[in-house]
Amino acid sequence: MITSTSNGQIKKIQQLLKKSKTRREEGLFPAEGIKMFREAPADRIEKIYLSASFAEKGDWMEILREKGLEGKAESLGEIVEDKVFRTLSDTVTPQGVLCLIRIKEATLEEMLPENKAPLLMILEDLQDPGNLGTILRTGEGAGVTGIILSKNSVDIYNPKVIRSTMGSIYRMPFYYTSSIREEILPWLREKKITGYAAHLEGRNSYDREDYTKGAAFFIGNEGKGLSRELSEKADIRIRIPMEGQVESLNAAMASGILMYEAYRQRRNFFL
Repeated sequence: MITSTSNGQIKKIQQLLKKSKTRREEGLFPAEGIKMFREAPADRIEKIYLSASFAEKGDWMEILREKGLEGKAESLGEIVEDKVFRTLSDTVTPQGVLCLIRIKEATLEEMLPENKAPLLMILEDLQDPGNLGTILRTGEGAGVTGIILSKNSVDIYNPKVIRSTMGSIYRMPFYYTSSIREEILPWLREKKITGYAAHLEGRNSYDREDYTKGAAFFIGNEGKGLSRELSEKADIRIRIPMEGQVESLNAAMASGILMYEAYRQRRNFFL
């Protein structure tokens, strides 16, 4: 049992929790909570840390059996004294389990499924972890096939992002690009994917366009919005109608509206 915060493994986890650079160098990210443990792909689990009180319940062994990993319980599992485990959690009430998961980033081609038209989210300099996590989770529900982020966007493996995805982080393909303009826009044209930018000067309301073919929605930074350069290079600018004195919507909310409109059209189109 690990009983000290000065233990090397505990220090490593704390660095993984705090620093994106460490996560990239180690190729690992921490995922806390029972749901994140239960939904973690078996072949990507590197280590499982359990608070002493949670380990006593034995629930984790049942989850291991579901994953076909019961034979690896001794090598994967590490018991941690409750007070030490609390230093690894950024929640008020720790659930008692934290996994180290191997990082897996998709390729652009993996975002183009064979059985349906691609539906992509292109995120430019998004900064809020909660927004990104919500977009991942909503995107999975709406049938998004991939999420592309600019290099200056928040780290997708930030613990707050991980927690708000509720497991979607394991399943939603994503890709960080060094340049949306130089790498992604030519690729979209090559693949015949139409780029839509939400903009106050949009040509049509968002629900007046056809998203049943390959489509990509551009979403900008929470404070600055989408850059002029990117909005001007989109194939079509669309607007989300609003009443009152509201000028813009939260990035995650706007993304959800657009993603589910595309999903609605596609459900009706393929019925």
